[in-house]
Amino acid sequence: MHVLVIGAAGMVGRKLLDKIASQPGALGRDIEKLILVDVIKPDAPASLASISTSRAADLSEPGVAESLIASRPDLIFHLAAIVSGEAEADFEKGYKVNLDGTRQLFEAIRLESAKSPYKPRVVFASSIAVFGQPFPEKIGDEFFTTPLTSYGTQKAICELLLSDYSRRGFFDGIGIRLPTICIRPGKPNKAASGFFSNILREPLVGQVAVLPVDENVRHWFTSPRSAVGFFLHAANLDLEKVGDRRNLSMPGLSALVGEEIAALQRVAGEKAVRLIRREPDATIQKIVAGWATDFDTKRATALGFKAETAFDDIIKAHIEDELGGNI
Repeated sequence: MHVLVIGAAGMVGRKLLDKIASQPGALGRDIEKLILVDVIKPDAPASLASISTSRAADLSEPGVAESLIASRPDLIFHLAAIVSGEAEADFEKGYKVNLDGTRQLFEAIRLESAKSPYKPRVVFASSIAVFGQPFPEKIGDEFFTTPLTSYGTQKAICELLLSDYSRRGFFDGIGIRLPTICIRPGKPNKAASGFFSNILREPLVGQVAVLPVDENVRHWFTSPRSAVGFFLHAANLDLEKVGDRRNLSMPGLSALVGEEIAALQRVAGEKAVRLIRREPDATIQKIVAGWATDFDTKRATALGFKAETAFDDIIKAHIEDELGGNI
């Protein structure tokens, strides 16, 4: 099998590759060729190096998508995007990267399939940002997408494109609406949701973290470990069971910021909690206020997607995966 990972240098991309490397057969078939692409050249796990080719490229630039699809990958993970805060701050860049790059990828597949039979599996990273207020108590599978941010709008348009290109038979696509991933490893990024991870990640290693919103803010979460599981499951799933509605809200955990902090105290103690500094930020507060807080994910759950059900488990997964099991 030939696999293409776009956005391979990002957090989810790196963890996905590590999982594939450590779990032979994770994609259901042996991988014969692996192409890794991002705006910076990705690194392949050592055990996959012999079958991997890495490339620095911007999917939104002319000709890039066509060059990637020319080798006809069987499975495509499309994880590339700029994050919510950056997409809101830079309107043109958000649409260029998040929408134009995706459209060019889909078009490249369509044009390749017109030459001779070709129908790859496309697994697309979408977001719960496709939903906007007013919300029901729980967002179900029938709730409409009315995003209130540019990032959410870009993802919602891509979801529609994915469904239509799949309906027309150009590829077999599935969109994975990710909850906010927490705890994200590494340094803070430009995502408006970044503080949800910051207030746990930094205190766990003895560093100060800033909380820009009230502790009564509720949100929808999953761990990096579960996010990788979503993409692997989507790659192996019989999409006939998904039907024509190809975009799925993933299972997760609805929790208050205060419940995050309480879980941190249970796992790491009061010393870690004291490192959180309250510094209200009106811009972030406004963005977060327009986000969904709880979901009923019956479709995804029935299809076998799984996530954590307690915040303590999310924190413990980070400690195991990123801190060697020690704090």
